[in-house]
Amino acid sequence: MITKFVVLALYVAVLFLIGIVASRRIKAMSDFYVGGKNIGFWAAAFSARATGESGWLLIGLTGMGAMAGLSAYWVVLGEVLGVAISWFFMAKKFKRLSDKYDAITIPDYLESHFKTKSHILRGLSATVLSVFVIIYVSTQIDATGIAFESMLDLNYFYGALLGFFIVLIYIFIGGFVAVVWSDLFQGVLMFFGLVILPIVVWYSMDSGTEIISGLNKIDPALTNIWGGNEDPWMNVFTLLGFSMIGLGFLGSPQVYVRFMSVKNEREINKGRWVAIVFTLLTDAAAVTIGVLARVLFTESGQDPETILGVGGADVLSIMTENFLPFFLVAIYIAIVLSAIMSTIDSLLVIASSAITRDFYQKIFHPNLKDEQLTKLSRWVTLIMAFIGLGLAMAIALLAPERQVFWVIIFGWSGIAAAFCPVIILSLFWKGYTEKGAIASMITGFLCVPLFKFVFQNMEGIGPYLEKLDVLAPSFAVAMIVGFIVSKIAPKPSVS
Repeated sequence: MITKFVVLALYVAVLFLIGIVASRRIKAMSDFYVGGKNIGFWAAAFSARATGESGWLLIGLTGMGAMAGLSAYWVVLGEVLGVAISWFFMAKKFKRLSDKYDAITIPDYLESHFKTKSHILRGLSATVLSVFVIIYVSTQIDATGIAFESMLDLNYFYGALLGFFIVLIYIFIGGFVAVVWSDLFQGVLMFFGLVILPIVVWYSMDSGTEIISGLNKIDPALTNIWGGNEDPWMNVFTLLGFSMIGLGFLGSPQVYVRFMSVKNEREINKGRWVAIVFTLLTDAAAVTIGVLARVLFTESGQDPETILGVGGADVLSIMTENFLPFFLVAIYIAIVLSAIMSTIDSLLVIASSAITRDFYQKIFHPNLKDEQLTKLSRWVTLIMAFIGLGLAMAIALLAPERQVFWVIIFGWSGIAAAFCPVIILSLFWKGYTEKGAIASMITGFLCVPLFKFVFQNMEGIGPYLEKLDVLAPSFAVAMIVGFIVSKIAPKPSVS
């Protein structure tokens, strides 16, 4: 146990060092929020992917692999397609326009793009972003507590608090620069940790052990790549729900701020291959770890959650404890925290920018100096972090049987459904209007809780919508509403 805490202490020391070094580069607001738009492709790609994956990858997706079997690989396909489309077809166009507008936040970009004279779109986007970022941050803090409890036998609440304060300190010190540099460090840990583990486990298994036959013995549904439900339509909706998770990469602010931050478009050309390979290998490895855990540690007729935790949340802990030397187990604790913290730090900086720059400065105090705003940003980051912490504690107390995978996806979906349709239409359709963008954002914002808490509980269609989850239908409705409103509303000129 002492070894684990020593490794954790070294990991934290590196993060704090990054924060201290980064703080010396904070001279203006653009430094705090987008690193002065001087980030290289390695840092941008690893930071974007580390942010996009989160605790969902190491705790949620490994667990999903164990629970769903081979059909969980549809998540991998969806993620790879989402990342590829984003980096190949959207990133450079978005970078070009955001530089043209001198934008350092997503609301900056939207207000400049639509040449709006009011602050409605800016205020709305900042509000929506703040709400769902807090929800998303709370899910990551929740995952932190689960990770500490599973891998260090530390009380859930103590673990959540410890992880929370670690990430808060280095963000508070170094802003976006610290976030990107720490994400690069954390992304490298995540990549090698995830890719190496299933290889080690594979070669440690008995030569006679067959993965497919093993899954079949436990439950034949686990080997059905099309889903194991007797209702074919239920399988269709399940696989769509898995594969459509990648829609969130087509405009989510925590990802697209990386495109704002890169030095130039050439860096995007280089970074896209890094991002795609990272996504393919880490996601496939995560699912494989879960599949292997199901074969090795569960039996036919047994409730897998009694062995692997709720939603398979203990899969990574069990696999590392059984197949790796003690010292490496300690390193994997740092890897899990890397996945979680690399998302929390980005989200908090994004939320801080929404409140301080997009609300406080742009709407109420346009003459506020950068030095004052940077100081305010740090305090707003602190306040929003504590709100997220409180929500995480509430979730843990009120929903002890929650599945990490789907709880995190809810926060991810809220941000994506509100912003991705707006970003896509603003980039590729000249007829898209400010009113259309407002309608898209409000629709996406409202549809996520409606599909989750209302439509999924309806008789008949409800179970199918539950399998589809909330992102795909909310995304589609927001796109359609934005298109219709833009067609019927007065059309201002856009750049």
